[in-house]
Amino acid sequence: MKMDSELLHSPAVCLAEEEEADTSDWNLPLAFMKKRHSEKIEGSKALAQSWRMKDRMKTVSVALVLCLNVGVDPPDVVKTSPCARLECWIDPLSMSPQKALETIGANLQKQYENWQPRARYKQSLDPTVDEVKKLCTSLRRNAKEERVLFHYNGHGVPRPTVNGEIWVFNKNYTQYIPLSVYDLQTWMGSPSIFVYDCSNAGIIVKSFKQFALQREQELEVAAINPNHPLAQMPLPPSMKNCIQLAACEASELLPMNPDLPADLFTSCLTTPIKIALRWFCMQKSAKLVPGVTLDLIEKIPGRLNDRRTPLGELNWIFTAITDTIAWNVLPRDLFQKLFRQDLLVASLFRNFLLAERIMRSYNCTPVSSPRLPPTYMHAMWQAWDLAVDICLSQLPTIIEEGTAFRHSPFFAEQLTAFQVWLTMGVENRNPPEQLPIVLQVLLSQVHRLRALDLLGRFLDLGPWAVSLALSVGIFPYVLKLLQSSARELRPLLVFIWAKILAVDSSCQADLVKDNGHKYFLSVLADPYMPAEHRTMAVFILAVIVNSYTTGQEACLQGNLIAICLEQLSDPHPLLRQWVAICLGRIWQNFDSARWCGVRDSAHEKLYSLLSDPIPEVRCAAVFALGTFVGNSAERTDHSTTIDHNVAMMLAQLINDGSPVVRKELVVALSHLVVQYESNFCTVALQFMEEEKNYPVPSPANTLEPCNLTPVRDSPAIPRLRSVNSYTNIRAATTARNLNKSLQNLNLNEEGGPVTFSPGNLSTSSSASSTLGSPDNDEYILSFETIDKMRRVSSYSSLNSLIGVSFNSVYTQIWRVLLHLAADPFPEVSDLAMKVLNSIAYKATMNARPQRILDSGSLTQSAPASPTSKGAHIHQAGGSPPMPSASSSSLTNEVPKPPTRGGEQPPTRPPYTPTLGGQAPHSHQFPRTRKMFDKGPSDDPGGHKAYMNANLSTGLCDWSAKYFAQPVMKIPEEHDVESQVRKEREWRFLRNARVRKQSQRITQRGVTRLDDQIFINRNPGVPSVVKFHPFNPCIAVADKDSICFWDWEKAERLDYFYNGNPRYTRITAMEYLNGHDYSLLLTATDDGALRIWKNFADQRNPEMVTAWQGLSDMLPTTRGLARRVSICLDRSKGQGGAGMVVDWEQETGLLMTSGDVRVIRIWDTEREMKVQDIPTGADSCVTCLSCDSQRSLIAAGLGDGSVRLYDRRMGANESKWIVDGDVRFFELRSPDSVNVLQTVKGLTALDIHPQANLFACGSMNQFIAVYNSNGDVISNIKYYDGFMGQRIGAISCLAFHPYWPHLAVGSNDYYMSIYSAEKRLR
Repeated sequence: MKMDSELLHSPAVCLAEEEEADTSDWNLPLAFMKKRHSEKIEGSKALAQSWRMKDRMKTVSVALVLCLNVGVDPPDVVKTSPCARLECWIDPLSMSPQKALETIGANLQKQYENWQPRARYKQSLDPTVDEVKKLCTSLRRNAKEERVLFHYNGHGVPRPTVNGEIWVFNKNYTQYIPLSVYDLQTWMGSPSIFVYDCSNAGIIVKSFKQFALQREQELEVAAINPNHPLAQMPLPPSMKNCIQLAACEASELLPMNPDLPADLFTSCLTTPIKIALRWFCMQKSAKLVPGVTLDLIEKIPGRLNDRRTPLGELNWIFTAITDTIAWNVLPRDLFQKLFRQDLLVASLFRNFLLAERIMRSYNCTPVSSPRLPPTYMHAMWQAWDLAVDICLSQLPTIIEEGTAFRHSPFFAEQLTAFQVWLTMGVENRNPPEQLPIVLQVLLSQVHRLRALDLLGRFLDLGPWAVSLALSVGIFPYVLKLLQSSARELRPLLVFIWAKILAVDSSCQADLVKDNGHKYFLSVLADPYMPAEHRTMAVFILAVIVNSYTTGQEACLQGNLIAICLEQLSDPHPLLRQWVAICLGRIWQNFDSARWCGVRDSAHEKLYSLLSDPIPEVRCAAVFALGTFVGNSAERTDHSTTIDHNVAMMLAQLINDGSPVVRKELVVALSHLVVQYESNFCTVALQFMEEEKNYPVPSPANTLEPCNLTPVRDSPAIPRLRSVNSYTNIRAATTARNLNKSLQNLNLNEEGGPVTFSPGNLSTSSSASSTLGSPDNDEYILSFETIDKMRRVSSYSSLNSLIGVSFNSVYTQIWRVLLHLAADPFPEVSDLAMKVLNSIAYKATMNARPQRILDSGSLTQSAPASPTSKGAHIHQAGGSPPMPSASSSSLTNEVPKPPTRGGEQPPTRPPYTPTLGGQAPHSHQFPRTRKMFDKGPSDDPGGHKAYMNANLSTGLCDWSAKYFAQPVMKIPEEHDVESQVRKEREWRFLRNARVRKQSQRITQRGVTRLDDQIFINRNPGVPSVVKFHPFNPCIAVADKDSICFWDWEKAERLDYFYNGNPRYTRITAMEYLNGHDYSLLLTATDDGALRIWKNFADQRNPEMVTAWQGLSDMLPTTRGLARRVSICLDRSKGQGGAGMVVDWEQETGLLMTSGDVRVIRIWDTEREMKVQDIPTGADSCVTCLSCDSQRSLIAAGLGDGSVRLYDRRMGANESKWIVDGDVRFFELRSPDSVNVLQTVKGLTALDIHPQANLFACGSMNQFIAVYNSNGDVISNIKYYDGFMGQRIGAISCLAFHPYWPHLAVGSNDYYMSIYSAEKRLR
């Protein structure tokens, strides 16, 4: 935001008054600033979801290989005395060697079964190479593609070798035999997991990797060269999916501390709580917990899998902590692979983190592949020590006195930490480390409610938070909770599921599979549920039924349609919107749901939403009715009748004020068009025929040649000026396309180039694919043809047509589509053009006869169809073509914009145009085409410009974004510290300053107003001028473009094309939200209103919205495009006033009138018409003014009368007559208080809203400024400067709303501003 230095340094204004002025600005409502105006209507880009395990795995077989050789120590290990002896918590020397071996094997199996009870376990005690081979190959065979675990304990054999061998025995136990890891890989295959509990275990990991690499290279060689000897051998399995856990590094020995078990690594992996408690007691800090001994630890009551007991709770806390450490330290994909893919692997890795912590304290570093970052110093271990401490300190009293066990505060404290993160944090920060703990807490009923609440608040932070929670593994937990019947969980679960489905809609299948949809059906049907929770429930159901037949069937059986229909009239607009979308989706391509809807009169109940005050709700209702008629099942008379009724109800929305609704309307009607294609083809052919035969007086042709008529190459690409007359264009257009540079070449009348900033060349971003853009030069019906058809169809002759009765539903709908194709909002007209052209294309293809080419002349026997009057074909009988009477129609006047800089159009095979000479591309060719040159052919496959059957607007996906975005966050504009808020405060201070300073001047009284402070030549003849109320900026409209000037710096800020068709002109402008974020409204004399943003500020102007403010206004023919306040020059005939508007910022109401017999009032908040007041006069309305306090509207009419209307009374009016004078009236009396004779040939008049001044402009090239007593205070006749030439005839006048400035536009293109004397300013 540029802050004006002059304003910043202006004298401080009295604060009390300034504050007062401020509050009025703060209280003013803003128009057209909703999300639907500021955002593109499309869904968010789907985040790639990586949380779903593509390949969930199970470890189905486990090989336990123990090489203990009890009683015989291996030669390369010197043991201490005493030494660690326990294996699987058993002292092998306490029984006979064989029995000890078997007991240890059985114990190890039990320890593993705690983690994976369903696997097949095979022990191999002191085995030979063959036994190991047999074991591994049989396990792999049975496991197929699943995972196999190989556990190796090598405490009774030598250490692994650097060549990659581990040791087993011979049959007689007289020798140690090496077993190559390469062979082991071959037998085990992949996927596998290996656990090595022996000294120097890191060597095995290294060798394993080298062998795996060697295999990969062999596979590559065999793949490249099939004749290589390697390719003849059986292919070695790839070892990519193998995991290894080793007890220590390559150079380390296992700890021998007699207080520890000999298989410390195995104990950590399989009995973590037991070893963790023993290790805790061995630390010095354990002395702080009195009375706890190693013997006491053995007596901790409870079971590991019962969370209510001390042992179970410790196990639960341990799981939560290790999971959390892993999630915070590991990269996401590695975490998924190791901690979420396979139950046994996840348990082993959680326990591996403990092994790392314990074994490092004895100078031993466990190794894993894939390698993990170090975790032994993570802060969460302190939380574990605290939990153990709290538990153990209770032990003596529990065991000796039997006191009750107090549960650990661990989970409550972690939830508090999570809550602190949620409330205190900033936007961009690391994710909260407690997330995995929140997941664990969902298992506990005690904390579940709080955990769900915090989880919901976390998910509300945005899609990234949802993805994070899903990657932690939240999904199965919240899915299982849907089976709970607790009412207090309902709001929380509905909120969480809405968040999940807004980000990842693929969960619909999981919900239906687990009957989750029933949960949401019951929430939606529960009248005691608040509306916002029912809204989320219906959103979830709308996702479940979205393009998913199983979901549609399940919800139909769950009575979804009846439940939704009951809520259509709910006062909560978002609920109404989603109920309609949900209905539209359940019967989309699902006939049984449609018939269920018919039985419940669903379509009739939806009609009430078509007049809903909220545009999004109307939109959703149109969507629902569109899919209702868009079912392609068998047609019966009954269903056809329903379709016709729905179509006629939808047709009433043709002039809805919101483009989102009209876009949805085109799509809904396109479904109908697809259903009844043949009927529409018939109608299309008749209209095309009629357009050819009916010469409509085209306003474009009655314009004088000097008038600028820019090419309408696209409704949305704002061309600025174009070549000044069409004859020049035709001369320039040879059989090649126009050169691309034409688009940027802009000549004014004299032919001199006018420079434009290229930034001004685009409006709404959607324009790129519109009609006439180089991509799709495949339209049969040009915009002009359609526009002419639209106007033809309003003439009565159509009713006498034979064939389809011209009042049939199909005709009416075709007319509606024609009307929408001329919509002022480009996206609406684009969609409608696609629908019309696809039918026109099919109609002409069907009507096309066999093609015959004889002796070079083209003969034609098709039924006559619309023509482009350019290239005439030999008519029957071969007579030469005669110029057609209507050859000046609009159809072929507009050349196509070029394809690409001067390329030739692609050559195509010869083609016989059958549409009375109109090829789908004929408007690419010049009118003076040689008769027999090759026309552009059409290839039926190439019509990418036409609609496909599933045309859609993205409304539903856009609406779903609401649930993905933060709902609980304060909007930025309400945040006192936000930039948006600061900018707004600055603007309101500026406004107060302008009001105050200008008031000071006008109160002193203005005695002269002829000091010229600005003069410049405008690019077009000014027809309307409008000062911005607070910026030094003035908007000047000519026929179809708007120029912005900074009148303080005398520089041009912007110039852009308004997008109106070329036979129309801008007749009125208003600034909306001038006090804050300004928008510009332009009104043209065809009744269209367009609203623009981002003008005059270095950005491309964008169209916010556009609609047909007055529908039945046909632009009147006029020579000069000028606006006349009250037309008095009768000699020129009664010229139309165009469209006039008046805007009330306080109420958001827009009054519109013009060459019609009503004053139409629009509510911009609802974007709909609220009232039509009949003027009761036979002439046009030439100006409007309203009094917001008293609901009064004054209208000046073309017959010289001024009428006063009361909005609350409807059609009553009081009337005064004015004739060439300026009269003053007192509202309560019928007679004028004062009459002034002013200038002759009055062409423009304006009154200053604050100072008692008014100005009159005349045909006779001067301006007179009067005060309220009728005294002339200034006569302005000349421009200042060299020679002081006269001003041209005055075309428009406007006072600044506050400053004593008068802007004057004249017919010679000049625009000047006059002000009071300098000393006053």
